[in-house]
Amino acid sequence: MQVIPAIDLRDSACVQLVGGSYTDERVRIPNPLAVAERWARLGFGRIHLVDLDAATGRGSNREIVTAILGACANVQCGGGVRDLETIAELLDAGASEVVLGTRAIEDRAWLEDAVSRYPNRIIVAADARARRLVTRGWSETGSQNVIDFIDELSPLPLAAILVTAVEREGRMEGPDVTLMRELALRSKPPLQASGGVRGVDDLRALAELGASAAVVGMALYTGVLDPQTIIEEFPE
Repeated sequence: MQVIPAIDLRDSACVQLVGGSYTDERVRIPNPLAVAERWARLGFGRIHLVDLDAATGRGSNREIVTAILGACANVQCGGGVRDLETIAELLDAGASEVVLGTRAIEDRAWLEDAVSRYPNRIIVAADARARRLVTRGWSETGSQNVIDFIDELSPLPLAAILVTAVEREGRMEGPDVTLMRELALRSKPPLQASGGVRGVDDLRALAELGASAAVVGMALYTGVLDPQTIIEEFPE
């Protein structure tokens, strides 16, 4: 299993939020490019980059996104990507994959078009709160069950499906192992799990249930997880 550091961009800074809430910011680092370069230098083979301002309609951090894509290899990038032009721009700028959320959930025809143009270069973010899909930067909770949505995605040539247990995000109370196990058994594309990781045992549990990757934020930024220990146990 691959462990992927998360870089969430807000107001030109690298941040970590609890439960995706803009009112509960626990980490703020003013130079996201330096953060990305540090993760790469330490030996992480992939970075998960999200423009939170674009995802929530508050603005854009495109210049920083472009700088990170130009400086680091294997960056999966998303946040407010809702048209084909933006997908093309991010891939041209160096993104290894583009992460799609809200529009991919709400517009199946558009998602199929995007995947047909860029097979195995698209990751769908199926973020969920209490197993219900959430959209627009986690501000809206829909009625569709995440498991049913994963079943619908199975025929598509996706690079991966990223599932974040939103209620656990940033809390370091442990991942939703039960949900992730169910999804790993059902998902044909590789499953990336996110939300709640608090230690190496959580990463081992996700690896054992079949997750292809774990996206980790708060535990890395607060020092609860030691990067070198992770890299040694989960080599690329």
